[in-house]
Amino acid sequence: MFAQVSKWIAAAALLISAVAHAEYEAGKEYTVLAEPVAVMADGKVHIEEAFWYGCPHCFHLEDDIEPWKKNLAADVAFEGVPAMFGRAWVAHAQLYYVADVLGVLSQVHEDIFKAYHIHGKKLLSRDDQRDFLVEKAGISEKDFDKAYESFTVKSRMKQGDQRIRAFGISGVPALIVQGKYVVTASTAGGQKNMLKVVDYLIAKERAALQGK
Repeated sequence: MFAQVSKWIAAAALLISAVAHAEYEAGKEYTVLAEPVAVMADGKVHIEEAFWYGCPHCFHLEDDIEPWKKNLAADVAFEGVPAMFGRAWVAHAQLYYVADVLGVLSQVHEDIFKAYHIHGKKLLSRDDQRDFLVEKAGISEKDFDKAYESFTVKSRMKQGDQRIRAFGISGVPALIVQGKYVVTASTAGGQKNMLKVVDYLIAKERAALQGK
């Protein structure tokens, strides 16, 4: 009797697993890149968010992403990658990396979105960006100018642009999992579903990393 019950449990587990894996399909809810983009080999599942501060969809997605990020497991790494599809996008990408280099990105990231979409501050000029970070993060004008002109910021902008191009995306927001899978609102069936698909892909990649 015990053996039969064990078989039922095993069969049920296989069925549950099959249903879970059938929930989202490659080519439907997410896209598989023909050529994966390398991520750091640190045993973690890497999530990258392609975004633009001026994008209203990215702004609204932040309401879901911020609480989601706080609950990510220790083996999941999250990073933003600002897209640069126009002059304004480039200006905002530079602001993003300057804030990151100065160590205040987490402090001002949400405020930058709000400044653009709620308060009408476009933050496109160097002066406006400097004034913003001085006010919001308390950095000095000298530190801002040093970071703004730094090789580190310029290099990270170049690397970020290369990654965006390698992802083959033409719009934002987009979430890229482990440099392999691209999830957008269009593929996921709406922005509210994007993180559900990403959670599925995190589990998929975690199992792969653990050799399961």
